[in-house]
Amino acid sequence: MTANDFRALALELPGAIEGAHMGHPDFRVGGKIFATLGPDEAYGVVLLTPDVQADIVAAAPLAFAPVAGGWGKRGSTRVELKPARRPEVRRALLEAWRIRAPKSLLEGGNA
Repeated sequence: MTANDFRALALELPGAIEGAHMGHPDFRVGGKIFATLGPDEAYGVVLLTPDVQADIVAAAPLAFAPVAGGWGKRGSTRVELKPARRPEVRRALLEAWRIRAPKSLLEGGNA
């Protein structure tokens, strides 16, 4: 998985756009960030719930880990791009997108 692969998967989701946050790329839906790429684009971060985070980390512990500190306890999850596989990242991005997508996108059956 490369940063461009991560970017492409994020931007495939309905209503997703790329922006910037603190000097590095982020991905938003309905004005809310659901994922970011690290400043060096060697890793990504997906914003999950703690329960979803636990499932995703358990399924692919080499690719996913909670972000250090309080953010990680609230569901922010680091994605190590090199060992990550496309289906795992797609699932994580979709879950993060669903958490932040406006109801109009969710109810429209777009994802």
